Amino acid sequence: MLWLAIHFPALSLEIFPSSSGPIAVAEKGIVSCNEKASILGIRPGMTISAAHALSSGLIVKFRDRNAESETLAGLAAWAGRFTPSVSIQASGLLLEIGSCIRLHGGLTNLLSMARRDLHEMGYGFILSCAPAPHSAWLLAISGNETFVMEKEEIEKAIGKLPVELLSQPSKIVEGLEMIGAKRLEDCIKLPRSALARRFGKSLIDEIDRALGKIPDPRKYFIPASIFERRLPLPASVMEAESLLFALKRVLPELSGHLALLQSGVQEIELHCIHEDEKDTLLKAGFSAPTRSHEKMLLLFREILHGASLPSPVREIRIRADKILPLASGNIDLFDDEDNEESLLIERLRIRLGKDAVFGLSEIQDHRPEKAWQTCDSGCDAKGKPGRPFWLLKKPFRCRKGNLALLKGPERIESGWWDGKDVSRDYYVARDENGSRFWVFCDRSDGEWYVQGIFS
Repeated sequence: MLWLAIHFPALSLEIFPSSSGPIAVAEKGIVSCNEKASILGIRPGMTISAAHALSSGLIVKFRDRNAESETLAGLAAWAGRFTPSVSIQASGLLLEIGSCIRLHGGLTNLLSMARRDLHEMGYGFILSCAPAPHSAWLLAISGNETFVMEKEEIEKAIGKLPVELLSQPSKIVEGLEMIGAKRLEDCIKLPRSALARRFGKSLIDEIDRALGKIPDPRKYFIPASIFERRLPLPASVMEAESLLFALKRVLPELSGHLALLQSGVQEIELHCIHEDEKDTLLKAGFSAPTRSHEKMLLLFREILHGASLPSPVREIRIRADKILPLASGNIDLFDDEDNEESLLIERLRIRLGKDAVFGLSEIQDHRPEKAWQTCDSGCDAKGKPGRPFWLLKKPFRCRKGNLALLKGPERIESGWWDGKDVSRDYYVARDENGSRFWVFCDRSDGEWYVQGIFS
């Protein structure tokens, strides 16, 4: 097994809208702060009054653990695009990736995709890998990215880490430091029986879990049957297209959520929350269920381009409850779920309206004008060999002398049962300009007509 740990050191800060000035998050004291606050000398662990003494313009936000939990749940859903085995930690995630590295083109490619997504979503993060979950997590929260591939290398990798990173009570950490055991390698060298008598078995068990010597079962994240996520904006937004930056954070979470459910979404609701106005609701619909966040973002780009907002937006909410299973099947080597044709259909539906874009399906009738019916866009209409897709609404009369008959005749005699019987000979013809038409001679009166045009 191989575990990927993703630590978000500034998560308590990143859940709040960003500020142009110094900002810090506090609980009993300062928990985290942005770069501008750090330049002024503000540090985690400092009292709030001491921080204000260093900067009168410091903005202090009080820690919101519920919002942090919601954000971690969203990130766990995003991580579902890589593996179904995702465990939520206090300030990050643990992913079991050993079983799915080959599916993502190797570890280097998987890490590259994870880094790209997290950068686009705007999170600060530290990645580390190890064959044991607890060692991967300790390496990540140490602040240095480390990648350990073999179990025999774990002891050397975690040996230099300070004992304060362990999930032990402060009394145990202080006791270890008093006897000179300031690093994990110091604890590993001490006699186990004496260490257990003095500090308890929990310390020995944690060290063994970090070394991968004993089982370390994890509780995996289970996504809800619907997806709903709220995101406050850094500043009120009046232009609809400016909401795209917020969607870039939320839609990858939805994509991972759908991957965990082995499903796709056919409609997404975007609720734009105003201060004093009723919420503005925008919807993105898809011709077929999808889980691609790139496709979702493209559709919302089209929707927001033509949308107007009655007042500034201070928060957005994404909701997707029309989640449908995606059928398993073989994938074409040179095609994928989100091909250009599918994207074009959906963009046209947004610009022209849903009723203006439709597909064609075949009906069992020999008469060409009655052999088709409209259907939902994206349906597979193959047509009959030798016949054009473009049929005129009503055939118009033409002169045979201006046409060169290339193929035919194809005789059609049908429709006696409904009183609209026809008797025609059809040909593929070409005019003097080289255009190809589908023409017929009406056998009842000998007149010639154009009924279709070949592309």
